[in-house]
Amino acid sequence: MRWILALLTAAAVSGCGADGDPVQPTRNATITLTEAGLSTKTQVGLAKGPLSVSLGLGL
Repeated sequence: MRWILALLTAAAVSGCGADGDPVQPTRNATITLTEAGLSTKTQVGLAKGPLSVSLGLGL
């Protein structure tokens, strides 16, 4: 199972930007202080043409 995951990861990484210029990722980080405490949110994304992928984490 590890070999399959390693092979798929290597294929995905080697294909990045192969058909043109690399895609610049976007990022956003927010820190909010309220009466209830401290809140943080982080988001990273990629967009190319009509396709957009985003990953976010909030604590």
